[in-house]
Amino acid sequence: MKYEPITKLSLKNHPEFSERWVQDRIAENPQMLGLGDVVLKDKERIQPRAGRLDLLLQDAEANHRYEVEIQLGKTDESHIIRTIEYWDIERKRYPQYEHTAVIVAEEITARFLNVISLFNGTIPLMAIQMSAVQLADTVSLLFTTVLDEARFGLVEEDEEVQEITDRAYWESRGSKATVAMADEVLKLVSTFAPSLELKYNKFYIGLATNGMPNNFLIFRPQKSALRVEVRLPQSQEVEASIEAAGLDVMDYDKRWGRYRLRIGKGEVVKFAESLSMLSKQAYLSTGKADE
Repeated sequence: MKYEPITKLSLKNHPEFSERWVQDRIAENPQMLGLGDVVLKDKERIQPRAGRLDLLLQDAEANHRYEVEIQLGKTDESHIIRTIEYWDIERKRYPQYEHTAVIVAEEITARFLNVISLFNGTIPLMAIQMSAVQLADTVSLLFTTVLDEARFGLVEEDEEVQEITDRAYWESRGSKATVAMADEVLKLVSTFAPSLELKYNKFYIGLATNGMPNNFLIFRPQKSALRVEVRLPQSQEVEASIEAAGLDVMDYDKRWGRYRLRIGKGEVVKFAESLSMLSKQAYLSTGKADE
């Protein structure tokens, strides 16, 4: 194969490119930012007494919006403040959506990455570094997430304050049949993690070893079905395997990083191979797997 050297460009110092040019390229294909299946909601969105938001993106299948600000060159104070300000305006105007502030810049310095990291504990904030490269007479943009949105644990996952229930509670809230389905999934899990057992909490049934939680799977029995939530990063590969298996996926909960599956009565056996594969993948990704 023929080798061609790649030249890295500085968009800020290049005479032919501008912030508007970058904005237009992202607007043409918003998925290039790596935020998942997002679509363009608005561009140069007017903010009351606060200028214009570069891009407003929305998840195609969830109530989640991204307020995106673009800057050529290095991040600076005004860029960070402007990004947070636009995020705050949009979340107050449209509280029915989840909102994430996104900073896109050619260079995100260590100093400002530290500052952004401080905000990330309380503000859903992402930082994406942008690179422009030239190959022959072609220019491409590459985007790398250097700071992802912080994932916060559910209150219900705080085992120190979680109200413990029992099997009878869930058989009443769901049904004996759907709780028994959780037993069936546990049998699949026991092939690679034999020490795990069901742990009955008020809001969900989790998994634990000797009382210590390992909730890569949680269960919510309903009257006629079992909801299984699998903690995995969202990816096309995982979604392709779920789709190929024919599993009923309700949605992907981006805030908590879980695929939510609906399993009907009698379907644990039907989808045993796929459920086992997803469960093992989630188990290994927690870092708590046995050596």
